[in-house]
Amino acid sequence: MDEHYWDSLFHRFRLALEKQGTILPSVSLVAQEHDDPFRILIATVISLRTKDAVTLKASRSLFSRAKTPSGILDLTEEEIRKLIYPSGFYKTKAKTIRSISRMILEEFGGVVPDTQEELMRLPGVGVKTANLTLNLGFGIDAICVDCHVHRIANRLGWIATGTPEESEQALMKVMPRRFWIPLNELLVRYGQVICTPVSPFCSRCPEETVCPKVGVTKTR
Repeated sequence: MDEHYWDSLFHRFRLALEKQGTILPSVSLVAQEHDDPFRILIATVISLRTKDAVTLKASRSLFSRAKTPSGILDLTEEEIRKLIYPSGFYKTKAKTIRSISRMILEEFGGVVPDTQEELMRLPGVGVKTANLTLNLGFGIDAICVDCHVHRIANRLGWIATGTPEESEQALMKVMPRRFWIPLNELLVRYGQVICTPVSPFCSRCPEETVCPKVGVTKTR
C-alpha cells in the first residue's frame, strides 16, 4: 500500500463522513481552540469513556476556571468533579487531573513533556493519551490507536493484530509517517458513524465492495 492508496482512502472516508454531517472529535476541537499541550492532555483524560459532546462541555467548563497546572491545583478535587461532570468516571478523573498537574509542576518544571516515555510517567496516562497529546499538542508524529482504530484497521485487512498496542506497531510498518497524526481523528469518527463495532453501516462505506469485513457477521 503506497502513499497514493492512503491519500485516496483518507479522501473517500472524509467524503463519506461529510455526507453524514459529522464534526471533529472533541479533543481535536479543543486543540483548535487552544494551542496548548496541557489543555489538550487534560481534555484527552476527560475524553476517556466519555461522549464527545460531554467531553467538549466538561473541558470548556474546567478551562474557564483553570488553564495551567498551578491553576488546577488551586481548585479542590470536589470543584473539579463538579466542573467535569457528567464525564465518565469523573470522580477518578478529578483526582487524576490534580495528580497530573502536581507532577508536571514538581518534576517537569510546569511544562508538559514531549516524549511518549515521559508522558506515560504521568498518573493515568497510557499510550493512547500520550500519543494524542504528542499529535495534537506538539505536532509530533505518533500513531494513536484506540478501539476504533484497532477495529477498523483489522476489519479492512490492513493488519492482523490482537491488541491496540500490537496495532500501533503494525500500522507504523504499513502506513507512511505523514498519515500517522490524522489517522486517529479520522477513524474515531468513522468508527462512531459508519464502521461501528456491531452491525456496521457498510452501505455508507466507499470500501464496501473490497473490504474483507474481518470479524463482521451483520451489516446495514
